Amino acid sequence: MDSDLNILVVDDDVQILELIERALSRSGMTVVVAQSTSQADAILVRQSIDLIVLDLMMAGEDGLKYCRRLRQHSHIPIIMLTALAEDIDRIVGLEVGADDYLPKPFNPRELIARIRAVMRRSGSERDRRARSAAPILEFGLFRLHPTRFLLERKDGESIPLTSGEFALLRALVENAPQVLSRDRLLDLSRGAAANPFDRSVDSQISRLRGKIEPDPRRPEYIKTVRNLGYAFAADVERIEI
Repeated sequence: MDSDLNILVVDDDVQILELIERALSRSGMTVVVAQSTSQADAILVRQSIDLIVLDLMMAGEDGLKYCRRLRQHSHIPIIMLTALAEDIDRIVGLEVGADDYLPKPFNPRELIARIRAVMRRSGSERDRRARSAAPILEFGLFRLHPTRFLLERKDGESIPLTSGEFALLRALVENAPQVLSRDRLLDLSRGAAANPFDRSVDSQISRLRGKIEPDPRRPEYIKTVRNLGYAFAADVERIEI
């Protein structure tokens, strides 16, 4: 529920901070604001945060650099705000570890919808415990734990994934060997928050290949099916728990 969510908003524009804080508070979320990444660091040390709304363009350390730094030690979901309209800027945000992005100007209701969608993908610890057990999905050298939001090698080494990457991989594995179009993958991984013009699927597929493929240039697991989409090619074993 929204009333359980603690959201950190990082933006050096006071008006944007006030707009977001007002909108999220009205939806029942607890909002903490920071006008710089140093302020955000101080907040993260003393408070538990469920999700970060992070502006891309800020004075000093910008959102991309901060996101990259956070991802070295934290898996807190991040939604990037950007005033830049080019696809490349959004893709770079996803490549450094953001879970979603939203271009400015935006409707506060859309931001709330995206926060809810990202949180559904990432799940809180309480939500994870409450979910009924789902089969572990094994393929190749890996195990995918849907209810724990965990991808690990069979030797026990965990593979860090953003919530968006995890949702995309789960959609591919659970539907293997079916060919899934980009639109279908968006529906399965983002649901109502999906943007039909979103091209981030290709970027996240590339990131996933870099994490699980022996040779990302010659993928064995995630195959591109020309003019149709993507398919998961490895044999998948479902282990009931």
